[in-house]
Amino acid sequence: MDKLLMSQKERLRLVVMQQVKQDELSLAEACEVLSLSYRQAKRVWRRYRLEGEQGLVHGSRGKPGKRAKPAKLKARILARYEERYPDFGPTLAAEYLVAEGMVVDHETLRRWRLAQGKPMMRRRRQRHRQWRERKPCIGAMIQLDGSHHDWFEGRGQRCVLMVMVDDATNRVKAQFFEEETTHASYAMFEEWTRQQGMPQSLYVDRDSIYRCEGVGSVAEQLAGQEPQTQFGRAMKQLGVELILANSPQAKGRVERMNGVLQDRLVKALRLEGISDLKSANAFLRKKFLPAFNRKFQVQAAREADVHRPAPGDLNEVLSWEVQRVVQRDWTVASGGRWYQLDRQHEALSLAGKKVIVRTLRDATVQIVRVAVKLKYKELDGRPQRAVVKTPTAAPASAWKPGTDHPWRSGRLGRMKRMKRSKNAAALLVGNSVQPPLRSGLTTFPTNKTKTKHKGTLSPESLRGHF
Repeated sequence: MDKLLMSQKERLRLVVMQQVKQDELSLAEACEVLSLSYRQAKRVWRRYRLEGEQGLVHGSRGKPGKRAKPAKLKARILARYEERYPDFGPTLAAEYLVAEGMVVDHETLRRWRLAQGKPMMRRRRQRHRQWRERKPCIGAMIQLDGSHHDWFEGRGQRCVLMVMVDDATNRVKAQFFEEETTHASYAMFEEWTRQQGMPQSLYVDRDSIYRCEGVGSVAEQLAGQEPQTQFGRAMKQLGVELILANSPQAKGRVERMNGVLQDRLVKALRLEGISDLKSANAFLRKKFLPAFNRKFQVQAAREADVHRPAPGDLNEVLSWEVQRVVQRDWTVASGGRWYQLDRQHEALSLAGKKVIVRTLRDATVQIVRVAVKLKYKELDGRPQRAVVKTPTAAPASAWKPGTDHPWRSGRLGRMKRMKRSKNAAALLVGNSVQPPLRSGLTTFPTNKTKTKHKGTLSPESLRGHF
């Protein structure tokens, strides 16, 4: 018999029995070597003497087990697997086969496929990860992420699955949306809050929905505040801590859940023949998620539920808010639309003051001033403001006093006439080529030129006049 078919224990027994046969060992000494009782050693020795090496091999070796599946059932299971579940893993395929009445263990199915030369194992590259303990209570932390995948395998439109996972229990809430937007995040958070309560913290990635990439205003910088997105502003108002993960592996619970859903949910949608968002969301709520949570949800370390009650104005908080200034005509502009505030708010003196223009998810607009909702009327377009023109006075005509005016008579008049005559005389004797100076003279009088007039000017006396 080929010794390669024997186990290590059986090979040791063969060597010991050969030594007993050659009188190198007694049967009592063989008991101690083989760790057997004397009665069991006698049985082994008897089988060796009667059957030789074959007597030391286990009698069930090479025979089918009593719990082995019938050959017909095995062939039926493998045929069904090839027909309907060719890309399923052994665990998931075994679950679906049980639902069809074909009970088989996932490890048995894996060995059958391996015997056919079709292994069902996928090797993944392992990386070092820092383990983080689960939160002890339900609602202490909720992980939120959007999973982009071809969920309908080309049968329908591309979409994203928004997934929320409770860190303490693995409880999952999911819904399909066309895109991963602020509106989708608001809808997921509201549905979780309405059903479970408001969580203490929310663990998300650094998507632009949750993290603002811009630079804050001067007022925010002076106050030491970072700019916030609309989602971040809403979480701050609700008192929910928004934690931004530095890597996808940091929020590994929801990331691994995305991988499980991309495997199981895709196949479930295929088997149900679903290829649109409405039917997929209905299938998630009514059938898939209840069974999924029963299978994968775990018990929290503590029984306390730290969810808080949902506020009454949750729909108003989960909105889009911008700050605007009321114009002098009591109009407010926002998003290319104009609103006229009602006259009943005249006591608030709103002109020139800041208000909050809030847009709800159903496109309803609210204008708020210090928690007071203002009444308004939306205008058809930008109001045409009248331009007030300031009347300009007509230029006054040059007025000349008459001959009998006091200005022309008396001492004042004589001085004016004398001054004009002196200037005219100076122009006549001056150089006609040189332009006149600011003082009215055409040239500087020299030191040699002397007049008896008391107001004779010299270049030194004119210094600084031009």
